[in-house]
Amino acid sequence: MDFGRLVTAMVTPFDANLGIHWAEAERVIEELIEVQKSDSLVISGTTGESPTLSDEEKVQLYRFAVEKARGRAKIIAGTGSNNTSHSIHLTKLAEEAGADGVLLVVPYYNKPNQEGLYRHFKAIAESTALPVMLYNVPSRTVTSMSADTTLRLANDVKNITATKECASIEQVAIIASNAPEGFKVYTGDDSATLPALSVGAYGIVSVSSHIVGEQMKHMIQAYLNGETVQAAEWNNKLLPVFKGLFEAPHPVPNPVAVKFALQLRGFEVGGVRLPLVEATDAEQQFIHNVVKPFLAR
Repeated sequence: MDFGRLVTAMVTPFDANLGIHWAEAERVIEELIEVQKSDSLVISGTTGESPTLSDEEKVQLYRFAVEKARGRAKIIAGTGSNNTSHSIHLTKLAEEAGADGVLLVVPYYNKPNQEGLYRHFKAIAESTALPVMLYNVPSRTVTSMSADTTLRLANDVKNITATKECASIEQVAIIASNAPEGFKVYTGDDSATLPALSVGAYGIVSVSSHIVGEQMKHMIQAYLNGETVQAAEWNNKLLPVFKGLFEAPHPVPNPVAVKFALQLRGFEVGGVRLPLVEATDAEQQFIHNVVKPFLAR
């Protein structure tokens, strides 16, 4: 399964009562596929506020995204947690819902060692026929999966086919240069997209692509075409957005900033569920200034 070069971790639109806004979810899916040129969508990942979605809501979102995407983009279901049996259960539901793959985050809070991580991911992957993308994000999980563990899983479990790596560019390079044929490495850091490509990454699982996906696609294609100067120029233009959606004007939790940016684009994606809170006035002004050059269609 090839999830493409540009994968968007999609927000979950909420209505005034913080229930799922289904009509707006369809609009966002259309925007991401047709305008922002996403190859795949992650549904109910961190950007989709998975910690505060119920299992029922997650499965509804999986089914809805599959239906609305109509094969134009792959649907990757966020089914990872720090409970192996629960992740297996949710992964089976995602497969029944028609998802094209699953994203499994490193278990948070209970701090397993590397052997525990290996057994956790192996057990989930072996419970499904779907391709699995691992997700290493130590800034959120505390525990970091080593490159050795990632490579062990890539070699031992046939349907573990990709990883979203947020530890370091060095780790991206190590995994990419030693992975078995067909295993793909994605960075999950928008600002690292171009550097990651240069050390062997295949693509990006992005948040900024809600706003500048089409431009990111141009940057990636320029790099792949050997037009490195043009790729660097795109990177320099996009870097304020890459950084600003996470540092507005000081670090704000994802997806607070991108949801406000989407509102500036006319999408009624609503607020965020507690314990997240909406951006302050100062943060909103900062976000507006950052994305303003890209608001016009």
